[in-house]
Amino acid sequence: VQLQASGGGLVQAGGSLRLSCAASGRTFSSYRMGWFRQAPGKEREFVATISWGGGSTYYADSVKGRFTIIRDNAKITVYLQMNSLKSEDTAIYYCAADGQNGLPPHMIDAYASWGQGTEVTVSS
Repeated sequence: VQLQASGGGLVQAGGSLRLSCAASGRTFSSYRMGWFRQAPGKEREFVATISWGGGSTYYADSVKGRFTIIRDNAKITVYLQMNSLKSEDTAIYYCAADGQNGLPPHMIDAYASWGQGTEVTVSS
């Protein structure tokens, strides 16, 4: 599956953004999807994941209660709604499709396909 992330930009602290990740391929609905982010000088970290049917979600503690991951299998798109943004949310955000290898969904190696990233900058 190929992924294309979009929706990043510059926003003030406390504001909101919605990231989108459009997928190609007929098997999108079979994959768990995830969002990760990488801040300057830091390693890529897990943000959120959603099961293939959308009924199960899991978040990093740092974004819990502020971010929501949603998927629309009809539109073969997964979204990340980000509210109450903080300066520490500044990063490049990547969407990813599960590699179906049985690894825990918060691990980078659990994912086999990655989008190109979209940059989010939160000004304080």
